[in-house]
Amino acid sequence: MMRRSDSALDNRKQLGGWGEDLAADYLMSLGWVVTDRNWRCSVGEIDLACLEPCSGDLPNGVIVEVKCRSGTGFGDPLEAITYAKRQRLRQLATSWRRASGLAVSSLRVDAVGILKLPGSAPLIRHVRGVA
Repeated sequence: MMRRSDSALDNRKQLGGWGEDLAADYLMSLGWVVTDRNWRCSVGEIDLACLEPCSGDLPNGVIVEVKCRSGTGFGDPLEAITYAKRQRLRQLATSWRRASGLAVSSLRVDAVGILKLPGSAPLIRHVRGVA
């Protein structure tokens, strides 16, 4: 028998997966290449690892944290990215860069916040350089 908390966790995972799909589609519409999704190492997990075209020979490497909410009861989705989370994202970015072997001109951490309100299109907010 599924407990109520199990159902809520499943709903959050489903919303999170939907948000990551939407964020990946949004970034690809900007011409970015998503190289990894849900990349893991001993430090934690990266939602999206991307290459952003730039004017130089090499692309920018961008680690993207995705936060998705189905309402504003717990605040803006991006408010969930705490100081500790930003520190961990910087560590994850360094680990990903080493492990990927991809040549990039620079490396930064961005965030995409998605607010899915009933009856309206999702609101996507992209913030560059959060960590």
